[in-house]
Amino acid sequence: MKVVNSLKTLKTRDRNCRVVRRKGRVFVINKKNPRFKVRQG
Repeated sequence: MKVVNSLKTLKTRDRNCRVVRRKGRVFVINKKNPRFKVRQG
């Protein structure tokens, strides 16, 4: 999982990417292709 400053470009990388908020952190998760997992904060 990558930790990045900006999620805007990362959520557009794949059609299945979803932006999710958990415990004050922002995640991009992708069930179909888990290599797109990203965390912010």
